[in-house]
Amino acid sequence: MRLSVIVPVYNMAGEDKLKHCLDSLVNQTLPDGEIEIIAVDDCSTDNSFEIMQEYEKEYPQRFIALHSPVNHHQGGAKNLGLGASSGEWIGFIDADDWVVPDYYERLLKKADETGADMVGCDYSLVNHYTFEPGQVVHNNNSGQTGIMDEAKYKKLLLDTGSLVVKIYKRNIVLGKKELKNGKYEVFPEDIFYEDNAVSNTWMLRVKHFEYIKEPLYFYFQHDASTVHTISKKNLEDRMAAGRQIISEARENGYLEKYKPEIEFMYTVLFYVNTLFSAMPIEQHIEDCYSFTKSMGQEMKKAFPDFQANPYYIERIHPEEKKLIGMQMKSHFLFYVYYRLLWFYRGLRR
Repeated sequence: MRLSVIVPVYNMAGEDKLKHCLDSLVNQTLPDGEIEIIAVDDCSTDNSFEIMQEYEKEYPQRFIALHSPVNHHQGGAKNLGLGASSGEWIGFIDADDWVVPDYYERLLKKADETGADMVGCDYSLVNHYTFEPGQVVHNNNSGQTGIMDEAKYKKLLLDTGSLVVKIYKRNIVLGKKELKNGKYEVFPEDIFYEDNAVSNTWMLRVKHFEYIKEPLYFYFQHDASTVHTISKKNLEDRMAAGRQIISEARENGYLEKYKPEIEFMYTVLFYVNTLFSAMPIEQHIEDCYSFTKSMGQEMKKAFPDFQANPYYIERIHPEEKKLIGMQMKSHFLFYVYYRLLWFYRGLRR
């Protein structure tokens, strides 16, 4: 098998979201025998699995419908899909997104022409079903492409882009993992942000990266998307993924070599984005004061000098740096100041 495409599915039947995704996959221009689409239902409470079974009956040469007996979020579904895969190449797609008809053919052709073991492209943000590009997002850049060296690895670590908008040689995804109980334990389970936890390790396995500067992937924006959901569980999952960034780097032996990059990625995911998602009054995060206080303490313990990181100095907004500096000195003053500032801005609006 040339390519395995893994689709984690949870409650995507509504508004034909799942059908739009699966139609774009079963109609790919790659012939039968070169592509297998492995959709994994993660205990949906709607009729998503029934829809998947219909596709399996209609396209038996290219579609496999699996059902997870336990809900383990996208990481668990992806691990099961990997266990059933046989492709030389691996791709992923979110079940509410879709791709152009020759998406995988073009990515594989680019790999064949260049010898790349990872190929990506741009994507388009859309809020309805269409093949007309909306807001185009450049998922990567030409400075990251070609045969990899230390400078390019650093650029990929800092700006990996979305993992679903790429295909990978099998060894990049699996590494030395072994099949256990029908799955490969590649992704952390039971949390969101599972991609963030493993992306660094994948990037450092790549030998040659190529990139098509065209939006071939359509990223559907809707209120139920994980990136638009703020809850304490969601924030805790970000922090868990941040911790795994460090443990992955230690276990795979690249923490010291790429410490500035790993430190910055951890700082943004675990701390900066999480802190400023939790603090706005309208989020109503339970026990926000203690939650954000312990977050700051853990950040300081993990990387005491993170505010001197060159990427932090260059990339973090000055106002955020000011507020973070305040929290590092006194969480009480930071908390009171931030809430008063937010209240004042609310009055002005």
